[in-house]
Amino acid sequence: MQIRKARTEEYHEVRRFYHSLIDAIQGAMYHPKWQKDIYPAPEDLQSAIGEGTLYIGRCGDRIAGAMVVNQKYNEEYRQAAWPAELKDGEFLVIHMLGVHRDFARRGYAKQLVQYAIGLAVKDGKKAVRLDVLQGNLPAIRLYESFGFVYVETVTMFYEDTGWMEFELFELQLAEQNMY
Repeated sequence: MQIRKARTEEYHEVRRFYHSLIDAIQGAMYHPKWQKDIYPAPEDLQSAIGEGTLYIGRCGDRIAGAMVVNQKYNEEYRQAAWPAELKDGEFLVIHMLGVHRDFARRGYAKQLVQYAIGLAVKDGKKAVRLDVLQGNLPAIRLYESFGFVYVETVTMFYEDTGWMEFELFELQLAEQNMY
């Protein structure tokens, strides 16, 4: 899988990827509750592509996976008891990470997370943070396999889910030599 920033002219393909991903996970036990054109919203996709923070993983002529890696986060992150007190700009946040079921069990989600960690290390960040819908065990196991540590569960609002419980995770990078 080749990972790179999505280009402006790929917006429609990225949007179709997320729609197809949402269709593929309907009825799954660990559905993240994403909804077409609500989360991810078209304007969020366009903004992330324009800012150079939306990354796609391609296998041949198809997008197998995608994610956003930036410094934006939900307001509830500010009240969390993070292991390290970091200022804005000292960490990156992973959003909208998804791999299409057609490409499942090939290690592509791990490649995307590894790539995000590499971006943080390259940019001199001290940590990578993220939130996962409470109980999404496959995602939690994925992040824990990289050493992400559970911080706490908070109630947050997102357009697709409304107010729900999310588990916050952090990977501190100062001690990471392998990335």
